[in-house]
Amino acid sequence: MGPADGAPAAGLRSSRRLRRRRWWCRRRLPSQDQREGQPPRPARPQALPLELTTDPAPAAARAASASDLGERLIFLVGAPRSGTTLLARILAAHSLVYGRAEPHLVTPLAHLGYYARVDKASYDPFNAEQAVRDFVADLPRGEEDYLDALRAYADTMYGRMLATRPGKVFFLDKTPAYALVLPFLAKLYPRAKYVVLVRNPVAVLTSYATSFFDGDYEVALAHNPVLARYVPALAGFLRTRPVPLHRVRYEEFVRDPERGFRELCQAIGLPFEAAAIEYGRSGEGFEGLGDPTGVARHDRPVTSSVARWAAEVASVPATDALVRRVIDELDPADLAELGYPRDSILAALDAAKGAPAPERRRIPVRYAIERKLLVALRRDIHSNALGRALKKLRFALDVVLRE
Repeated sequence: MGPADGAPAAGLRSSRRLRRRRWWCRRRLPSQDQREGQPPRPARPQALPLELTTDPAPAAARAASASDLGERLIFLVGAPRSGTTLLARILAAHSLVYGRAEPHLVTPLAHLGYYARVDKASYDPFNAEQAVRDFVADLPRGEEDYLDALRAYADTMYGRMLATRPGKVFFLDKTPAYALVLPFLAKLYPRAKYVVLVRNPVAVLTSYATSFFDGDYEVALAHNPVLARYVPALAGFLRTRPVPLHRVRYEEFVRDPERGFRELCQAIGLPFEAAAIEYGRSGEGFEGLGDPTGVARHDRPVTSSVARWAAEVASVPATDALVRRVIDELDPADLAELGYPRDSILAALDAAKGAPAPERRRIPVRYAIERKLLVALRRDIHSNALGRALKKLRFALDVVLRE
């Protein structure tokens, strides 16, 4: 064996001698605290071997605690503009339920790479996806360990927020975007209370376009093809039912809220409180995300928006044609699963032809101006001169502000 072959062994022996010398010095020499006349610091506890730290008793206690919190979560699931804010206001007016603006805690967890990924990020999402899959595959319990880790984060957030409201037993999370990650949510919290709110899909689209885009359906659909995204997701969840759930039909609920809320309370284990239906008198509200134009104008459910969608769409030929194309692109089986067969939707549009357009709801002036400005700016934004200038400005700002 030549010198080069023996070099690693010699280096290893030297390293071992150095570590022994350092250990001996630490035992013989006084510490900094002792030299300064201070009592010595308590020794740092040694880490136990892995097989000794995984005590089944604490693990079982943690699992029981997580399970208990999971059973005290209420997920209200529905498409945007389907009435989720109305129903959330009623549930939050219940003495045992704490509800607040949409938390959006679960959607980022669903897009960390294992279940889904983001398309754009400051890191490489494709590398992250492969890396996290490889990592999870080598965990002792695989996907279950990964879910435990994600659940620990969500449990901390939900649990500590709920603890800020003594007397409240249930936490209500009303985030419409959860409808797009329902298979993941059901795995994360299989014991939670699930309330699925459905509404006529064209009524959802009409409310979405008029509330946020000043009635411009083309701009609304270009910004977010809301029916193409939410109808299949909600229909699939109702069809497969991976967890127990209670379904609420918006039109039936607003016509008879007492009966609807009583059935809802019974389904999720709440004592019925009729006073909660008068949500405007409870003092419980949502600041932040949610309905900026309708729910706050009333103290209890109203039926004024149930049938107006057909006349509003049919009164404008271009809108009527656009909406019919959108409906044609949806799976008839999904529409039927939601309880709104395709033929019944088209028949309602046919019957509304010739009817006068319903009067627009009055909304705050500032909000109306903001919506009109947004619609004007977004039209053809990716192909016009303003859009090109904004993209160049964004690139320049990104370079200047990059850390």
